[in-house]
Amino acid sequence: MIRLTLWDHRGARAMLVAAMFVGLSVTAMAKEPAKGSVDFSRDIRPILAKHCYACHGPDKSEGGVRLADFASATAVAESGAKALVPRKPDESHLYLRVTSKEESERMPPEGKPLSSRETELLRQWITEGGEFKEHWAFMPLQRPTVPEVMHRDWVRTPIDAFVLHRLEKADLLPTEQAEPRELIRRLYFNILGLPPTIEEVESFVSDFNKPELQDQTYERLVDQLLADSRFGERWARHWLDLVRYAETNSFERDGPKPNAWKYRDYVIRSLNADKPYSQFIREQIAGDELEQVTPESLTATGFYRLGIWDDEPADRDQARFDEYDDIVSTTGQAILGLTLNCARCHDHKIDPIQQKDYYQMVAFVRDVTSYGARGDERSNNQVDMTPPDVNDRYVAANAEVSSIEKEMKEIEQRGILKMSAEDQRATEGGERNKVLREKLKDYLDDAEWKEWTSRRDRIKNLREEIKKLPPREAVLGLAVCDPLPAKTHVLARGNPQAEGAEVQPDFPKLFGSPTPAIPPAAKGAKSAGRRKLLADWMVANDNRLTARVLVNRLWQHHFGRGIHKSPNNFGQMGEAPTHPELLDWLATELIRNNWNMKPIHRLMLTSSLYRMSSHAQSGSNSQRALSEDPSNNLFWRFNMRRLAAEEIRDNVLATTGRLNQSMFGPSIYPKLADEVKAGQSVPGKGWGDSSEPDVNKRSVYIHIKRSLIPPELSNFDFPETDSTCEARFLTTQPAQALGMLNGSFMQEQARLWAKAIKGNRSKTDEERWSEAIQQAWGRPATAKDIEAAKQLTEKLKKTHQLTDDEARVYFCLVILNANEFLYVD
Repeated sequence: MIRLTLWDHRGARAMLVAAMFVGLSVTAMAKEPAKGSVDFSRDIRPILAKHCYACHGPDKSEGGVRLADFASATAVAESGAKALVPRKPDESHLYLRVTSKEESERMPPEGKPLSSRETELLRQWITEGGEFKEHWAFMPLQRPTVPEVMHRDWVRTPIDAFVLHRLEKADLLPTEQAEPRELIRRLYFNILGLPPTIEEVESFVSDFNKPELQDQTYERLVDQLLADSRFGERWARHWLDLVRYAETNSFERDGPKPNAWKYRDYVIRSLNADKPYSQFIREQIAGDELEQVTPESLTATGFYRLGIWDDEPADRDQARFDEYDDIVSTTGQAILGLTLNCARCHDHKIDPIQQKDYYQMVAFVRDVTSYGARGDERSNNQVDMTPPDVNDRYVAANAEVSSIEKEMKEIEQRGILKMSAEDQRATEGGERNKVLREKLKDYLDDAEWKEWTSRRDRIKNLREEIKKLPPREAVLGLAVCDPLPAKTHVLARGNPQAEGAEVQPDFPKLFGSPTPAIPPAAKGAKSAGRRKLLADWMVANDNRLTARVLVNRLWQHHFGRGIHKSPNNFGQMGEAPTHPELLDWLATELIRNNWNMKPIHRLMLTSSLYRMSSHAQSGSNSQRALSEDPSNNLFWRFNMRRLAAEEIRDNVLATTGRLNQSMFGPSIYPKLADEVKAGQSVPGKGWGDSSEPDVNKRSVYIHIKRSLIPPELSNFDFPETDSTCEARFLTTQPAQALGMLNGSFMQEQARLWAKAIKGNRSKTDEERWSEAIQQAWGRPATAKDIEAAKQLTEKLKKTHQLTDDEARVYFCLVILNANEFLYVD
């Protein structure tokens, strides 16, 4: 094994800086004192939720103490004391008990005591009056005024004004603008998930460096990329993470879900067309119940079929309600940003969500049949999309076959009645066809036999005609629903055998929405008609959460984290948003744009904020910002980002010239080593074999088998697919380096790239090295890079006795393993 050492370059330094930022962040956050006025939602509620609500929360009042609101917190407890005495922390038993030195008195009774910072915040809050405020996310959506700022020349969009306003209040300023090479690389990967070509980079840099063309050049590129069809391929993956997209059932057999890939293509097409988010949600929640049902809206109902399914459950009732829970959990977190599933067995411990609310949401989707209902997965989940004229031909041919088969059975029965008792009994079971084939002619007269064979030949011809018809088309979706679903009851502790009060479909009470009128299903209806009411409510302009949750996700994927750091949980347990006014302004802007997402993308991408450097500059402002806000909560710089798993694989293929950019179609199956397949109960079962061109398609088209994720994806934090994923982990672990250096995919790509680089024999080694570095890293090679490449190549040939071609392969492998390749900027 040859040991490769990557030379020092900006990417390696950037990784070290990132590690320093993480260390500084943890330390600074632990020691940061309370500054200014305490914010109840941001500072106090998380403390109460973490340490107190289990015993003294919205639904519990041990010892007569309940900390759900001001009235209950200031009430006299069973002991005769008050938990909260406004402006008097030394008389407030909440403060006295959490700071008590006596272990028998100190709260909470189990677990770690509150930290000094937490007790300091509680004391300051009580001193300031102990005010309880309604949780920000549960308040009606209103449009804030764009703030005034001092440094107006930095403001390109209202986004900049909101962020700069916070920075100026902290006496900080944003860092400098990123270099044009960093900007174009950032834009391409962020929007398309692919690198720009050398020619695209050089053209952009040339125009951008002309001051009078800078803004025009930048905005033209943003518009160009947002209109690019590859946009949908990159951004579809963000949505697929949320809706637990996979193409198999999970559990031991992990069987396939036929046509699941068509849902993936639906998402890509929807995003490219800038379909209004409101319509996007309506189609997925109620695509079969809309005023205008289309093949596209029926494909969208595949949303319900993407979850896990146990084909051999120990408790079928429990498994059925697990399926409902999967729907409510995914819908609640992905669209509303609420952990509704926490109220399945009891009232929510933190948020004002009752167990009744949960089962009222279940009632909305009670007409959704189980994935394996009626013992026939295909007919239950495959929606027939065959064109009417073709379908009519199928129906007519099959009807004629059925009619003729019935006539044949009447003739056969006349012959069977003449057979022996033993043969008659045999025709009643699995031996029927054998008996008829060997003996039927002997028991029919010539006319009957001629009539029977004529019908047999006609069926044979019909079946040949059916084979020649255009293939039927089907999509994974709600093929069968129950228009008269069973009643829904609150289940004690979530147990289907312990039914409580009956509930009707209704929205969680925290929204203050009126109870919907649910008309009975009309005669001949194919569904209960409830899910459309649910979808319409979710995307109503006055819904308090849907727009907030979406724009926070867009921000998350553009700027590295959300304005609210828990994208799937806007409840009271999460941290308060760093810029709540900006979040609400963006949500109202989305609604003003008829829920179209691309205008919001453009606002974010064309802001001065997005153009900032990710590096802390040498000036005093950046150093002070790094000291006072190491976590970059105020967005004084851009957050550095490592490429996601799909981007890394696609970047490798694009750099080596192997990427197949054809779009859509059945999923592909990258080649897997036997060692990877060995983790299955039946190694390799369900994994196909794609052609050479197909296997080089973009990673979004890879078949997602829950029990067999390719290492190129799993090594770099591909999400768990059994449930909704709000944000991927960002890890650094040995499997990444091992796979990137020794994996069969990387070894093969390096070999192919080396062969392509060899190409023109008129080029010198230095020219080849320079071109390869620029192609992979998006910048011209420096003299230091060329010298390092020379030293590496010479060492490989002299020390390890490699040929020129072999050394070139390892040079390519090193280039593809560099941090400059794996990190955006």
